Amino acid sequence: MMNWFLNKKKSSRCFLPIFLILPFLVFALLISYKFAHAEDSCGNDIRCWQGKIDEYTSQINQLQGQQKTLASAISYLDNKINLTIVQIAKTEQEIISLEEEVKRLSVKIVHLDASLNEISKILNSRIGATYKNSQFQPVYLLFSSGNFSSYLTRIEYLKVAQVHDRTLMVNMEQQKQDYDEQKNLKEKKQKEMEELRKILEGQKLNLAKNKQDKQALLDATKNDEKRYQQMLASARAELEAIQAIIAGKGTESEVGEISKGSRIASIIAGSSPCSSGTHLHFEIVRNGANENPASYLKNISVVWENSPDGQFSFSGSWDWPVDAPVRITQGYGNTYWSRIGWYGGGPHTGLDMDSETSNTVNTVADGTLSRGSIACGGGTLRYVHIKHKDGSMDTYYLHVNYY
Repeated sequence: MMNWFLNKKKSSRCFLPIFLILPFLVFALLISYKFAHAEDSCGNDIRCWQGKIDEYTSQINQLQGQQKTLASAISYLDNKINLTIVQIAKTEQEIISLEEEVKRLSVKIVHLDASLNEISKILNSRIGATYKNSQFQPVYLLFSSGNFSSYLTRIEYLKVAQVHDRTLMVNMEQQKQDYDEQKNLKEKKQKEMEELRKILEGQKLNLAKNKQDKQALLDATKNDEKRYQQMLASARAELEAIQAIIAGKGTESEVGEISKGSRIASIIAGSSPCSSGTHLHFEIVRNGANENPASYLKNISVVWENSPDGQFSFSGSWDWPVDAPVRITQGYGNTYWSRIGWYGGGPHTGLDMDSETSNTVNTVADGTLSRGSIACGGGTLRYVHIKHKDGSMDTYYLHVNYY
């Protein structure tokens, strides 16, 4: 029986894998074909491109509402990439259409200009002839005509000439009006084209960013679903903990008044509850609302380790809560991790940092110091809370040991 099974397995080992894999290969090829031909499937049909934009936007919205998995996150980023690709294609086609329209207008303007010059020449000669004829009095025309019939003919000719001159003047005015209109239209289209070129440049930068986002996700998770779920759970648990802390649900004990620049804590080395590595999460709250720490901290040179996000500026007057040189690991607001939905679709509400030389944490202002803790990710997240003296602002320092 075992020999039969082995022989059967041996005889069918080529057939079964192909049978099982073939549908997946076909599906993969179809998806690959769809993505590879996303750029040229609509040609110069702008409405078709808009339809694809609507399609990808719909898919992105559907994926945002799905349960978060690594596969859905990658699919979400793939759809964002393809959305940007078709947006680029649509913009490029709009630019081509405008370029063709500007060329047509340029040709039309040249023709109108030539026609206007020709009418102007004719009109100038006719005005000269009419002026000369107007110098002859009717009595002189009568005596110089030879007979009354010739006189009437010459009078009629002068009337026709005057009508013709008036028609030329009307045509010239119309041509001039058309010339001005076409010139203004051309300038308008050229401005639209320049605006579209700026939009196109932004879309291309966005495409590169979306591709970086996807690669960063694969690098961070090692393309492993379990690792992704662990990181996602930690990020969401931290968000819930921060929201609870700001709502006053943390367990806090007041220490007392403290002066600006005083040492208040030390950053925990390595991972800790709701933190995957060494960093200080610095949070600013004014009148119950989160604010961007970059707007309060002094502009200094920092080490950027927040890839794939880029650099940003600091415009405040506060000294930093950690010693220089400072390393930034995540900014405030619409960061990479918030873009892929790790904070429930909301922004990253603080600034993540650490120091390359020290784990010391200092207060950024005078105020009342409290030490706090809250449950997070199966452990206890420790933090320090400073209530500033002005009464409207609070700062929070998370993932620390008490000093």
